Amino acid sequence: MTTARSLAFVASVALMALGGAASAQEGSMTFFISSVGSGKGADLGGLEGADKLCQTLAEKAGASGKTWRAYLSTQAVDGTPAVNARDRIGAGPWQNAKGVVIAKDVAELHGKNNLTKETGLTETGVPVNGRGDKPNTHDILTGTQPDGTAFPAGEDKTCGNWTKSGAEGAAMVGHHDRVGLDESAPAKSWNSSHLSRGGCSQEALQGTGGAGLLYCFAAQ
Repeated sequence: MTTARSLAFVASVALMALGGAASAQEGSMTFFISSVGSGKGADLGGLEGADKLCQTLAEKAGASGKTWRAYLSTQAVDGTPAVNARDRIGAGPWQNAKGVVIAKDVAELHGKNNLTKETGLTETGVPVNGRGDKPNTHDILTGTQPDGTAFPAGEDKTCGNWTKSGAEGAAMVGHHDRVGLDESAPAKSWNSSHLSRGGCSQEALQGTGGAGLLYCFAAQ
């Protein structure tokens, strides 16, 4: 085998090894930020539609064989009880597409977790734009309070339980990069930073630095 062919062979084997390693990491992934939203602002088709988006993206990335859930709360309405985001996502631990652990359990996730701009990756292992990037997409839909529980009934903070995409309603979002306009706790909150402004449309979400993205967790 000539030197040129030997080098080409070695390079080919190295690329195959890297590809295999990437697939293995994605296969063990149990957390990601969705690379896309519904395209309809905060109208995700309810919790069912949001979960389906997480499931579809995960399976496309090679993380099949798991039950994926969107980290979203809903509010009580017309006799239907509220749903807490923290109760939907299993027990943990959760790790990103590169094998970095975000949190070992629900308590750590809502305490001192390891979610940052560097670790908050999409299903394909790509970082998500944060404050200072163009466009900024650090607003992640959650509809939840800091401890992962639902807001009381009344003021809409979940865009009609994830069914609205117009000028009415609002959604609570978190900052995956833990950066805001100041040094306050909400500005640095990953799951409960501020409400969307101007409604629930894609344009409204973009106006405060979002794209309708979700946190997705493997519940099983």
